[in-house]
Amino acid sequence: MFTYRITVATGTTYYSGTNNYIYVTLIGEKGASQRTKLDKWLQNDLERGSVDEYEVKSEWELGSIWWLQLQKVKFLVEDDWFCCYVIVQTPSGEILHFPCYRWLSEDAVVRVREGTAKRPYDDKLPALQSHRQMELKDRQKVYRWKLWKPGVTKCIDAETEKDLHPDVRFDNDKRSDFEHSLRVALGELFLKKFVNMFGNSWDSLESFQRIFWRVKSPIGNFVLSHWKEDWFFGYQFKNGCNPCLIRKCTEVPEKFPVTNDMVYKSLGGSTLEQEIKKGNIYIIDYKLLDRVPGNVIKGNQQYIAAPICLLYQDPGNRLIPIAIQLSQVPGPDNPIFLPSDTENAWLLAKTWVRSSDFQLHQIVYHLCGTHLLGEAFCIATLRQLPAVHPIFKLLTPHTRYTLEINTRARSDLLGKDGVIARVVASGGAGQDVIAQKAFQSFTYQAMCLPDNLKERGLEGLKEYYYQEDGLQLWSAINKYVKGITGLYYESDQEVLEDTELQAWLKDLVQEGFQELPGVELPAAFQTREELFKFLTMVIFTCSAQHAAVNNGQYDWSCWVPNSPCTMRQPPPTRKDGISMEDLMETLPDMSQSSVQMAFTWHLGRPLPNKILLGCFKEEYFTEERAKKVIAEFQEDLKQIEERIQKRNNKLPLKYKDLIPSNIENSISI
Repeated sequence: MFTYRITVATGTTYYSGTNNYIYVTLIGEKGASQRTKLDKWLQNDLERGSVDEYEVKSEWELGSIWWLQLQKVKFLVEDDWFCCYVIVQTPSGEILHFPCYRWLSEDAVVRVREGTAKRPYDDKLPALQSHRQMELKDRQKVYRWKLWKPGVTKCIDAETEKDLHPDVRFDNDKRSDFEHSLRVALGELFLKKFVNMFGNSWDSLESFQRIFWRVKSPIGNFVLSHWKEDWFFGYQFKNGCNPCLIRKCTEVPEKFPVTNDMVYKSLGGSTLEQEIKKGNIYIIDYKLLDRVPGNVIKGNQQYIAAPICLLYQDPGNRLIPIAIQLSQVPGPDNPIFLPSDTENAWLLAKTWVRSSDFQLHQIVYHLCGTHLLGEAFCIATLRQLPAVHPIFKLLTPHTRYTLEINTRARSDLLGKDGVIARVVASGGAGQDVIAQKAFQSFTYQAMCLPDNLKERGLEGLKEYYYQEDGLQLWSAINKYVKGITGLYYESDQEVLEDTELQAWLKDLVQEGFQELPGVELPAAFQTREELFKFLTMVIFTCSAQHAAVNNGQYDWSCWVPNSPCTMRQPPPTRKDGISMEDLMETLPDMSQSSVQMAFTWHLGRPLPNKILLGCFKEEYFTEERAKKVIAEFQEDLKQIEERIQKRNNKLPLKYKDLIPSNIENSISI
């Protein structure tokens, strides 16, 4: 009789343990061990957080162990179990690691491969090939594509989070925090008494402080003090929560007939032609919002504008707005607003731009540019890559909780009775139009940060910390991807011949991006470099890019006039006679302002149980050479953090969104 010693680790979150029966069987090249119940006499086995040791007997030495089989059998009542990993010590003393990280529900049977990553052609034996195929066949039944809206990426086939498999759902701690946080926001910020005051305008800008006074955000307080100032208006396009729209202006478009006489003073006596040639003129164009229908909330029409804004980088590296037009078609009813206009007119024009930025930020750069992309990457990974595949091991930490957060968003946030429909100008039909327009303009190039920045011509934009920090992170992630992936693919031919890897990309392109042929993702991976770049884009999108457009939401929106979620009056068609009362009647009312503060706090707040970029709670890679690459990645992130902190210590307004200790590994909020 041969004895195999096994160590079994149970999950640490609530309800991970079980009182049901758990059986283990080892299957190897020479046969199977005895089916062994994991049970020690007079001991509580498999409790939350426990690490238990057992012996498994076999009548013969099993040889190379192909997989181990875990089976759960109900005892009295159903009691799910979360298995982290199993370690097996063979009779010869060899130590084998079996990463699991799965829930066993009902009478589940789970077969777990040893942790060494294997490409499909590494498994020569028919039994191992069959294991891979059966795992994917089972997963493809569970994780199915569904068309959510025409013209956007496909999503997971689930109406509510309860339809999702337990392996991709929130753990109990995360679920409890998420479900209670919005109510906490309303209570903590003392907003409840304002939520039902729909249609009631604030008396003055100062009266917004009735909901702002409990704000504990240093950036939010800075916004309150400086939001009217032109330099700060321009700064937000570089380092606010939407740093993705600004681009260098190489020619003022005909639809924006700004003349030198209009901007002569703003340019210090220079001309537009001269400053464009120097690379000092930048443009923000909200053309995606053109003719998007505004929301109707409780019978009240809300309004959306599609402004164009010209900005000048002055000798002090400040980005100053010099001209604003509030719609795309020039004419007498669409004046160009200038800093020389009356204070109220200029402030109202800038506020319209900030409201338009809120719409594009939330739908284009946050929802479409991170959440929906991340979901497509996640679904394809689950459907086409078995757990033993090196790319599954690489990507799966960056997909944690994404399916549930997106499923909840579709029902609770973006649905017909969701928060967006209740308070945001682009809620309802507008959000669908914007998303469809956005994806029609998406390109693979735009999804890769270095290419995106180059295409927008931003190498000369000063104090653009999103660019500075983002490129450091892209480089670190790319180095990490090359380090891990290069361990398993030593030639272009090996990439080309990996049928599972190619099926992953094919599923993503032909199913996930079926509605978006213009994105022009590669049809197949021909080289290692193509694979490295694509995987870098996936991880960057699901971590750093999401942090850049998510983490600052509350900071920049808690002072509602700086980033209004809606506008209740149409854009002005004249510049004269604009009063402060006009501005107050246009800005969100008491109810809308309160909900804006609550839901941006809910979405942008630091999470209590987040897993940071480069921190891997679940150990999918068991090889020492892969662990070494992970340690190098963690050291690179530490050095990036130190450089950013050193720079930030010299700044009056610190850019924190891309500090590695503020970046989650995945899109989980």
